[in-house]
Amino acid sequence: MTVLLVQIPSRPRLQARSTDAGASGLPGSHTIYSYVLSRDGMVVERVGQCAASLLPKAQQVVAVLSDTDVAWHSIVLPKAPASRLAAALSGILEEALLDDTENSHLALAPDAVAGQPTWVAAINRPWLQAHLAELEKNQNTVDRVVPSSWPDAPAMGHFSLIKEAELVDGESNTQVQLTWSHPQGVAVLPLVGGLSKTLLPSSSHGDIRWSATAAAATQAERWLGGPVTVLPPEQRVLQSARTLWNLRQFDLTPSRRGSRLLMDAWRTVLGPQWRPARLGLGVLVVAQLLGLNLWANHLDNRLQAQRRQLTTVLQAEFPQVRAVLNAPLQMESEVQRLRLRAGQTSSGDLEPLLVAAASGWPGDRSPAQDLTYSAGQLTVAASGWSPVHIDQFTNALRASGWQVQVQESKLVVRAAPSMSPPAGSPRGAP
Repeated sequence: MTVLLVQIPSRPRLQARSTDAGASGLPGSHTIYSYVLSRDGMVVERVGQCAASLLPKAQQVVAVLSDTDVAWHSIVLPKAPASRLAAALSGILEEALLDDTENSHLALAPDAVAGQPTWVAAINRPWLQAHLAELEKNQNTVDRVVPSSWPDAPAMGHFSLIKEAELVDGESNTQVQLTWSHPQGVAVLPLVGGLSKTLLPSSSHGDIRWSATAAAATQAERWLGGPVTVLPPEQRVLQSARTLWNLRQFDLTPSRRGSRLLMDAWRTVLGPQWRPARLGLGVLVVAQLLGLNLWANHLDNRLQAQRRQLTTVLQAEFPQVRAVLNAPLQMESEVQRLRLRAGQTSSGDLEPLLVAAASGWPGDRSPAQDLTYSAGQLTVAASGWSPVHIDQFTNALRASGWQVQVQESKLVVRAAPSMSPPAGSPRGAP
């Protein structure tokens, strides 16, 4: 499943004296987005920068926000219905938000439980909505919005360069900033001055994961006094996309109906987290197919063995039969031929059929006036018979193994397959 990760440009915090149209941070056709394209969400395939209309297509689109564009607040999640939860969060954080509540979009942590402490992410709503609209008007539906950093343990520190456009009064020198994410929140700190080191824990840094971009690695190691892991921006973006956080909540939740729902479900199944399940299902299907083929082969071998056994019995009992085409049918024909030579009757002859009809003949009915015998079946006229008489006759013969079929005012009696001649004397005469 191809994944497109789009880095949303940082929203300016301090306005420069320039009157550039993009100083407000709102997107337009001039806005350039950095992107990372991955085939499986694990390995970078392509990186680049372009306008929203030129972004490559992918099965899933994830927007990644900069560290400075998300504020973090720790609260106790109120017990409120889903329809009123957003309003409840705004009421709790009204005094802590930097923007007005109507301009703030709030999102809950993925593991939030009512009545328990949880983290809430706050983003400028008009700015985020404008970027989502800019991306989605070019057929790039944003499935998720994720932060670059979030409160987590163990603590992590990432060093990166501040872009010149983010500096005040057009200063041209570059500076290194530290993104410090830990269980108590996320902070973005400049390395100049002593504030950053005062906020870091005084204990050893051995249990903290440190990373830096290639351009900031040298200054970071000098400031830290130890080595850092070089983490390219595209790898950090890819790493951020694997978080469980999704900031598209409440009124910014994407609409998912019809084919879109099916497509999202298909993307989820094709995702890396479902890879073990897909492999297990594939192995199960292959095992089932192999088992069915083996069982079918076993049944076919048994059938062939039974046919060979019938052929052996036929040729042993009737040596005159040389060509065996249908052993059961040929055996029945030979037995019938022997019976005729011995003067014995078969169940399909007239005499056994008359005996069977007589055994079930109702005692209050007169003898039959119309009998017809043809091709192993006896047809008896039943005109004037009541349903009780017909049921009595039919049940009596079927109990003895004969087949009885009612055709208008006639009863058709025939022998069941492989039926032996019935024994016993008739109770009446048809």
